[in-house]
Amino acid sequence: MFVLAELKDTVRIAPDQFSVKLVDAIRDEIDRKLANKVLLNVGLCIALKDIVSLQDSIILPGDGASHTAVVFRYIVFRPKVGTVMTGKIRSCSREGVHVTLGFFDDILIPQAALQHPSRFDEAEQAWVWEYPLEDGAKHDLFMDVGEPIKFRVSREIFEETSPVGPPKTESQSTQGPSTSTAAATAAQEIKTPYKIIGAINESGLGVLSWWDQQGKEDDQENEDNTEYDNDEDGEGACEE
Repeated sequence: MFVLAELKDTVRIAPDQFSVKLVDAIRDEIDRKLANKVLLNVGLCIALKDIVSLQDSIILPGDGASHTAVVFRYIVFRPKVGTVMTGKIRSCSREGVHVTLGFFDDILIPQAALQHPSRFDEAEQAWVWEYPLEDGAKHDLFMDVGEPIKFRVSREIFEETSPVGPPKTESQSTQGPSTSTAAATAAQEIKTPYKIIGAINESGLGVLSWWDQQGKEDDQENEDNTEYDNDEDGEGACEE
């Protein structure tokens, strides 16, 4: 789930930080730039692990800051495909079930990856697994917000979110004075740099309370069978 990524960067240290030890100033600057940020095809940056190497610092003409080439290792959140994880249901929509890990929210379990058959309940705004019973009836198992859920990572999606240019101004727009700018802004806001696609359509996955309840019922059934066997043994002993 967490991996170490070796990265390279040239770190700029402003003159007002020259009183701080160079390594400490570089650590602070790297964390400021990367912590809680998504790097394309790398993952979500969590924290600096260590600094592998530092080159000599240089001061460029016209800039009083120092520039240091650094190789470092950073702790990154990027679960492998196939990893089983536990999160909480953040919300449900017709698109699927949205899951959060607390520090990472962009997890989607799409409709096709839910248990079959499932339906979306508009009134409850929740997905419902129509669990088949032995007598042919169905028992509704709801996927409520806040419920712990276990899922398998099936895919990851990275998207480039760097701005491609300023939005068109009113004078440049040919489709209307404000429509183009609003559309460009909305498109940038919708983009998610890193998204995980999950699946729960296999035994043992899904809302944890489903399987906990089933385990309790199995344990109760085993206890009842054990008590019945003991009663039979006791009756035989009395007859002798």
